[in-house]
Amino acid sequence: MSSNTPETPLLGDCHTHLDHYGLDEMPGILERAREVGVGFIVCAGTTLDSTRACIDLARQHDMLYAGVGIHPMQANDPVDERIYAELEALAKDSPKVVCISEVGLDFLPSSPEHSIQYQVFREHIRLARSLKLPIIFHSRDSHPEVFQTLREEGADEVGGVMHYFQGDEATARQAIEGGFFISLARPLLRLPELQQTAKAIPLENIVLETDAAPQPFKKYRHNWTEPRHVQTVAQQLADLKGLTLEEVAEVTTRNLTNLLGLQHLAASR
Repeated sequence: MSSNTPETPLLGDCHTHLDHYGLDEMPGILERAREVGVGFIVCAGTTLDSTRACIDLARQHDMLYAGVGIHPMQANDPVDERIYAELEALAKDSPKVVCISEVGLDFLPSSPEHSIQYQVFREHIRLARSLKLPIIFHSRDSHPEVFQTLREEGADEVGGVMHYFQGDEATARQAIEGGFFISLARPLLRLPELQQTAKAIPLENIVLETDAAPQPFKKYRHNWTEPRHVQTVAQQLADLKGLTLEEVAEVTTRNLTNLLGLQHLAASR
């Protein structure tokens, strides 16, 4: 891994979809991230093929790590014994796999059948507990159901992260009480209600992410969200809490490295 300058605080991005980018984009994306202090990035799987691609990227780039998972919007079929065994093998075969991600529930009108989503989510929690890996979960229009499922399946045993958080303080505290960190991303820059929630939650319960993925709907390529933007999120959080960027980076990065078993990254600074 390329080292950052001593003046640059170490930052981590706990959730991206870099496998959706072309391979030719990767050197530039990672260099731009390193320039602002991002030292490690997690690529979240959304299907079996996506999970394989994330693991391959992590093998090729020291600063990348991978999550194993099937996204709820891709949960069109139950996780049977064969699929479970394949997910398990993918997680076990690479030391770069650090979490079960991206999994959860999504109750948009266009989402897959809820009963299948529940089954897929429960099997991923079972896998996480078996492998002692944290869960980075997605929840859209489904917070009560997600929290209930996590409780019923004993997910607090491994903990994890509520990804791309945009809820209120009560929702955040429910996630925290269940053993999960709150992950803040670029919505923190523009949502006043989220800013109030972020101010109210202890820094010890927060991690950072970008959910970076190609955004062709934006007119200019340089406006696409990338891991480099995790620094912008950290700075906004620092401003909201009256802290320095260094203080926010130190705590949120420690939270994430401890969760993912990557303490050596911070120790090597």
